[in-house]
Amino acid sequence: MNPNESITIRPASVSDAGALLQIYRYYVQHTAITFEYEVPSVEEFRSRISHTLERYPYLAAVQGDTILGYAYAGPLKARAAYDWSVETTIYLARNAQKRGIGRMLYQALENELRRMGIHNLYACIAYPQTEDEYLTKNSAQFHAHLGYSTVGTFHSCGYKFDRWYDMVWMEKLIGEHQSGQSPIRPYPALT
Repeated sequence: MNPNESITIRPASVSDAGALLQIYRYYVQHTAITFEYEVPSVEEFRSRISHTLERYPYLAAVQGDTILGYAYAGPLKARAAYDWSVETTIYLARNAQKRGIGRMLYQALENELRRMGIHNLYACIAYPQTEDEYLTKNSAQFHAHLGYSTVGTFHSCGYKFDRWYDMVWMEKLIGEHQSGQSPIRPYPALT
């Protein structure tokens, strides 16, 4: 990877599963950022990417041939009344943090979601009662910096590394709420 080479944001595909999983693996094994205990298989990760891309954007930040991070959206809930709301997710390679890549990914994701007609973005974030070696408040602070606000806390709802962690929900509104709302446009239709 050439550090002077520019970073681009592009759609992720199932063929990226191995590289994306390598980024995610660290978070599963060494942090409480995800409450997942076991690293999924590449096949499972391919399936997750494919399922997301059926309706929502899944983006990768790339420098040269190296994927530095990824972000995607998924349904907030399965009921039709929630169609204009999504849950957002982002993961960065450890060496890609504090370089503005997360902001680039989320801005690109937000642009795609806005084009789809999505109005509400939600982030479900693991949150420590006291920061420790597995979890800090950085993710919540990152989202707040991008305009998300905390709308709820679930106390001691996640147990990992023999500790209890909270989970916060953060929200960002990006669309105009009105009666006679147009249906959302699925992501694949935009490409």
